[in-house]
Amino acid sequence: MATDTGVASATPATGQGGMFGTAVRTFGSVLWRDVFVTWRELIPFLAQVIVQPFFTLFIFGKVLTGIGYVGGNYTEILLPGIVALNGFLGALQNTTMPLILDFSWTREIEDRLLAPMPIPWVAFEKILFGALRGIMAALVMVPIGFLMLDNVSWPASAWLPVLAVVVLGSLVGGSIGMTIGTSVPPRRINIMFAVILMPLMFTGATQFPWFLLDKLRWFQVVCAVNPLTYVSEGMRSILVPGVPHIALWIDLVVLVVAGLVFGVIGVKGFMRRALD
Repeated sequence: MATDTGVASATPATGQGGMFGTAVRTFGSVLWRDVFVTWRELIPFLAQVIVQPFFTLFIFGKVLTGIGYVGGNYTEILLPGIVALNGFLGALQNTTMPLILDFSWTREIEDRLLAPMPIPWVAFEKILFGALRGIMAALVMVPIGFLMLDNVSWPASAWLPVLAVVVLGSLVGGSIGMTIGTSVPPRRINIMFAVILMPLMFTGATQFPWFLLDKLRWFQVVCAVNPLTYVSEGMRSILVPGVPHIALWIDLVVLVVAGLVFGVIGVKGFMRRALD
């Protein structure tokens, strides 16, 4: 009798372990498949993430400094903000748009939901994949900025903390993208870009230090609500510490909280759409 009980109690544990292992392998396979597709579409992806920030760097960092409208050291402030912007918005857009397409036209999400892994894991894979694209979008702007802008260099000791801020900012962008992608109806997608993305771009302190907005207090408050501000300020606190900036520990705390909050909201929205 004791032997039977022992066998019976061991079987569910083994089954649960096997199911968890299957879910982990499935998650990895799905993520690898998305990364492989990105590699096959590398040129269109690079065109998507380079064109807008390239011209922003060119106009603000090359043209305006060249004709003397802004100081030469402005490029040291601008490049970290543009890298932060590209990572954050790259993750947001590459999470939002596939979700809208999957739930409305391609219906590819139905195959993902049938995979042997929990439904929330499908949502997290979408966030993680969007974040990976955001990280790629951010990192590709670094050598472009170095080649285009004069007198800009980052110390070797800064690379690891900069990468940590980029990764965290991209995860927050992916979480916000999950929230938007599961909340905005497909027919409103054009309005989303005008009403949500443009304000996010220009209130994220990517082109100016947040502390220098003290004479525009109302706009400073608006920028403080945008999580992108803390990615930009976190980058500057590492790369140009001489410029007034929000303390790095505050940036990290805000980004972690924002990622958790929007991640929970986004996954709940995904569950709602998936079960519908």
